[in-house]
Amino acid sequence: MNIPIRKPVETDSFQVELDPAISIGAAKVFAIYGKGGIGKSTTSSNLSVAFSKLGKRVLQIGCDPKHDSTFTLTKRLAPTVIDALESVKFHSEELRVEDFVVEGYNGVMCVEAGGPPAGTGCGGYVVGQTVKLLKEHHLLEDTDVVIFDVLGDVVCGGFASPLQHAGRALIVAANDFDSIFAMNRIVAAIRAKSKNYEVRLGGVIANRSVATNEIDRYNEAVGLRRVAHFPDLDVIRRSRLKKSTLFEMEPSPELEAVQNEYLRLADELWNGYAPLDAAPMKDRDLFEFLGFD
Repeated sequence: MNIPIRKPVETDSFQVELDPAISIGAAKVFAIYGKGGIGKSTTSSNLSVAFSKLGKRVLQIGCDPKHDSTFTLTKRLAPTVIDALESVKFHSEELRVEDFVVEGYNGVMCVEAGGPPAGTGCGGYVVGQTVKLLKEHHLLEDTDVVIFDVLGDVVCGGFASPLQHAGRALIVAANDFDSIFAMNRIVAAIRAKSKNYEVRLGGVIANRSVATNEIDRYNEAVGLRRVAHFPDLDVIRRSRLKKSTLFEMEPSPELEAVQNEYLRLADELWNGYAPLDAAPMKDRDLFEFLGFD
């Protein structure tokens, strides 16, 4: 086994030591972070589809215990890696691909890592086991793009573990105080991880916002840039209710504009651009900096 595991007992918990030897390989890997409820799963799923529309073979990995990252792609709550492992008493060699991988819209392959029971473990265990299983079943060898959709703004060792595998980390933020405050802390986490891993900041995706003035002002102050903007549109809200990606919704001019923005972002990410070396603010300095009328 590449990842040491302590099997939990009734009062114990899942723990993990991340193995730097476990890598995803040749695929381009993106980790999506942001404040809880900001629309990371919507962003991740539609970005996955955009990559697939460009002819790329895409794998999306949901890293939230509520395992709802990929439901607009699969039209259901997919089985989780942790549930699959528990079903075979953690003998991973007994698992089949279909036990934890579901094919979604336009061929996007979907994996929900899930998580240990509430209050009993480390998210890094699940992320590590997920990557290990994918490698054991050779699912990463034929993949062009991997997208990690990561739980909220949690940047502890467990939920920061996708940064071990990612080449670029993207932050989803709205034009408000809480989103930018969370973004600043995520910038600090990515900056810290970049000292030991290849991950670098890729930029900010403005979401659910008509304006972007405060995001842009923060970006200018710390050395970030906005790479996409998705306004607060009713069609985006309705797509979640219909369990559909935006590329499956009834066409309209505003929807076409959003689809084109996703396709443009996917193309830019695929072709690559210089990483960003942002310097986050101290919490108190950011509190003073963020002034709203």
